[in-house]
Amino acid sequence: MGPPTEHFQQRPETAEMVKGFFDELGCQQSRVYDTGVTEWGLPGNPVVYAKCDEGAPKTIVIYWQYDTMPVTQPDNWKVPPFEGAIIPQDEFKKVLVARGATNSKGPEMSVYNALYSIKAVRGKLPVNVIFVAEGDEERMDIGLRNFVRDHQDLFKGADIMYHGAHSSEGCVYIQLTTSGKSWGRGPVESDIHGANKRSVDSPAWRHIKMLASLVSDDGNTPLVKGWLDNKVPPTPDQIRGLHRRADTANLKTMEANLGVARYIADNPFDILRMQSYETSFNLDGIWGGNMYADAAGAILPNKITSKHNIRYVPNMDGMDLTRKIRAQLDRNGYKDVEMKVIGDVSWSTAEPVNDLNTATRKMRDAFGVLDLYAEAYNANREPEAAELGGYWPSYLFNGGKVGQRVAPAVGMPIGGGAVGRGGRAHAANEFYVIEGAGRTYGMAGAEKSVATDIYNYAGLN
Repeated sequence: MGPPTEHFQQRPETAEMVKGFFDELGCQQSRVYDTGVTEWGLPGNPVVYAKCDEGAPKTIVIYWQYDTMPVTQPDNWKVPPFEGAIIPQDEFKKVLVARGATNSKGPEMSVYNALYSIKAVRGKLPVNVIFVAEGDEERMDIGLRNFVRDHQDLFKGADIMYHGAHSSEGCVYIQLTTSGKSWGRGPVESDIHGANKRSVDSPAWRHIKMLASLVSDDGNTPLVKGWLDNKVPPTPDQIRGLHRRADTANLKTMEANLGVARYIADNPFDILRMQSYETSFNLDGIWGGNMYADAAGAILPNKITSKHNIRYVPNMDGMDLTRKIRAQLDRNGYKDVEMKVIGDVSWSTAEPVNDLNTATRKMRDAFGVLDLYAEAYNANREPEAAELGGYWPSYLFNGGKVGQRVAPAVGMPIGGGAVGRGGRAHAANEFYVIEGAGRTYGMAGAEKSVATDIYNYAGLN
């Protein structure tokens, strides 16, 4: 057993498989693009592009990711995570459990199945479709950023992007390394025998002390000078929206669904506010030295590395945060600690009032599903932009407000949505509901909702 690899390179066969879906749908153009080396020195995974020209007056762009998160704890899964299995779970007779089931292969295939069914029955789609599928979503979209920068022409004529998640928080990912060589103390060439700790300094203990200097004792507050510079608080309308959601939220149910013992705070409003409008400095993983579980072996490591995802909000900037962390490390006496930026995804806020969101609202009304913007629409006023969700590369496509742009955005509205349910993304036993129950739709319902949404948008319902 050794340290994790620097990144998780996708096999070219995966991109070719995705291209095969688009060919099967009858897209006249389809191609796998090499994205080259990104600005942070890592090679990007391929992007798959396709265009189905149906001669329709409107063109939508559909974003996919074909990568998934690695599995960190395979023994905690009910089924082999990369085989997948349909099993009963809770009130549902059929649930797909697999890595990537809900993030994001289940929802993506629901969209694809809807389009394929329309084509099989009608002979053509009611809209032209452009697909863009990346293999770097879990690597900060580093290859997609190159692709969008270099191929703006491929999106010419597109009217809107169909994507259920609209606004996006920002996320910058860094790697910190403490080594005896850089420090000038402790082992410099390799790990050495642990008995030498009696007379040799430890880079591992130095790394732990370094990390502790960057956060409060409970680990919840970054201790970095200027951390919250430029941070914009939620608007009064957004605060009212949080209160409406909190009024019907059950904290115990939320904790159980997430699989946590408890949240930081004790009321739903504070938790929802934190999730949408606050920042975080996470320790994603740490390694070095003896990593054999349940086995002895005296080691004094010569190098320790940790990874960190940092979530930020408007009007903060990811690269500015990395500079502030670097300065704080230097002030704290850790100039020798090496910092590497893996990638940065800027925040963006989409404008919620557009033709596709209007179509989605009508679809949700027909399906009896709550629409987040229904109250604002019914009051004949424009609602605020959607609450910030987990990061996705909306800033590369968004026509709304976008953080600092490293690559130029295409600049189009974003909207749409579907019914259905999944859960436990990035966790053990990730799932997507195949056969719904009660007021929860399964995969067939999700497919019908996509078809309804697209026909609403095309003005053909």
